[in-house]
Amino acid sequence: MKLRSFFKALGVVVAGLLLLAAAGFYWIFAHSPLTLLREASSAPAASIFVPKQAPAMVSLLVNPDRLEAFQQISTRPGERRQAHQELTQFKQGLLADTGLNYAQDIQPWLGEELTLALTTLDIDRDRTNGSQPGYLLAIATKDPERSREFVELFWQKRAIAGADLTFEQYQGVKLIYAENPWLQPKDAKTKAKEKEDFPAGLASSLKASSLASAVVGNQFVLFANHPKVLRDAITNVQAPDLNLSQSKVYTRALAALTGPRIGLAIVNLPHMARWLEAEAITPATAILAGQDTLKQVTAAIPDGTYETMAIAVGLERLGLMAEAALLTADGKGPSTTPPLSEPVGALQYLPATSFFSASGQDLNRVWHQLSDSLQGYDRLSLLIHQPLQTLETRWQVNVPQDIFSWVKGEYALGLVADVGKTERADSQGKKRSQGRASQFVDALAQKDWVFVAERSNASASQEAIAHLDDLAKQKGYSVGLLQLDGQQVSAWTRLSTAAQNSSNTVQADVLGVHTSINNYEIFATSVQAMEAALQAVNHSLADEKQFRQAIAPMHQPNNGYLYLDWLASRPILERQFPLLKVIELAGSPIFRHLRSLTLSSYGSQAGIQRGGVFIQLS
Repeated sequence: MKLRSFFKALGVVVAGLLLLAAAGFYWIFAHSPLTLLREASSAPAASIFVPKQAPAMVSLLVNPDRLEAFQQISTRPGERRQAHQELTQFKQGLLADTGLNYAQDIQPWLGEELTLALTTLDIDRDRTNGSQPGYLLAIATKDPERSREFVELFWQKRAIAGADLTFEQYQGVKLIYAENPWLQPKDAKTKAKEKEDFPAGLASSLKASSLASAVVGNQFVLFANHPKVLRDAITNVQAPDLNLSQSKVYTRALAALTGPRIGLAIVNLPHMARWLEAEAITPATAILAGQDTLKQVTAAIPDGTYETMAIAVGLERLGLMAEAALLTADGKGPSTTPPLSEPVGALQYLPATSFFSASGQDLNRVWHQLSDSLQGYDRLSLLIHQPLQTLETRWQVNVPQDIFSWVKGEYALGLVADVGKTERADSQGKKRSQGRASQFVDALAQKDWVFVAERSNASASQEAIAHLDDLAKQKGYSVGLLQLDGQQVSAWTRLSTAAQNSSNTVQADVLGVHTSINNYEIFATSVQAMEAALQAVNHSLADEKQFRQAIAPMHQPNNGYLYLDWLASRPILERQFPLLKVIELAGSPIFRHLRSLTLSSYGSQAGIQRGGVFIQLS
């Protein structure tokens, strides 16, 4: 072979190998679990089953097996087996008492979408017999034949267990349903007693647990807690004006959420507000009734108030990133531009041990925007205002007027890990007679706080701080000066006596301390907390690695950060909100590895308020 021919042949072989390697690399990368980090912004196909006025819809837009693969590749090799076991237990826990096995019965045909919707807050729209919410679960199938076999096998097992099955054809779709499908058959005497207690009709069936299913085409398997929910879902598909996918607000919400996502949640705020008030909502299948009910629900909602919340969840290497949008129904609202492109300087005075912090600029503006956004939602507004009112009663100050009004520059508020403060002995007695919100405020009051405010307007700040000193004096506290780490600090103190070893000792009760440093005014609830704030310059919260990681995924510019160290704050939250333990159990794969939560706002435009939530996982 000539040398030229040899090099030509060698070049062809090398080029072929390079092309093969490039194709292999592309195939591997395209099928890698890491592609979930850039997953396309798909929309839930099951939204065609959900009524326009549904209170809430949550969708997972990827197959759970792909999530597990991503988790495995993101986990240290030595911890992958444990992570796999946790997810397996969680999956099977969701199917507890059903007799189903995820790997055998569901995994072979499960597609790329699971959508759960709260379709209505009262299935029969009869308020005289109480309310029964309607739930719809839509599961995409990648193997229609196997999914149909699953449904048939599922109901065969229920029939063998004694369930009375009903078969119905509704607009060309086969429905199968049963009351109490998980229970053993009842004797004639028990059935007669139930008929006697509960008259025939829809209201009767609502008294018992029921389950209904349908297979729609070759795309979805539907489950609902009542056959009427399935009938409504099928009607929504055949009458497009009824379903959520045709809603203008829903379309706007999808357009506003531009980032990659693996999940989506849509919440109708007026209806959810009514749910909090334990009032029933009419389903969307009754057009006129639905419109009348919507008018009643929204009658108290001022124009420009946010009526829809949309949340898209995407994957980050250190956790989950949720992009949120609040939308007004008419697309109108003020346009605001966030002022911050980096964390505020006030954070340098929050100790690294701060496990809760709120920071930003112009606290007065932030407070008014929050209050305006909650107009018309009395229960949600109460969650914000009641703790504030409790603090105002205790400290005898008007917080928005005496504190928020003059803070128009930077601010940072931090809840500091215990630095010497002890719980008062009488606090437990007070908690027994107080509401949950007041109890929570009392629990937080036993902790140390640091509040840092920029003195952007020197005269206004000086006048406001002098007013706070006067209020302390009116409560019987004296305002004195002390030296702390070379810094002059003002303290609000009051002398009291305490019995100790058969004698009385004099002690100083400290309401709070404050000092001026580098154009900032620092307030703290104790001398120890003030000392920690002054020393924070050497290692502040802003320098803490976990905090920097928690704010890194947030968009810029923004309005600042609300940060919560989950591990440090979990005992307080669980003690005050027992329901949280139930939520943790339901979402154990996430809560077991949760490290922190961070929220930020990105401003508003054309009736859409944007923001983000980062869930940092270990």
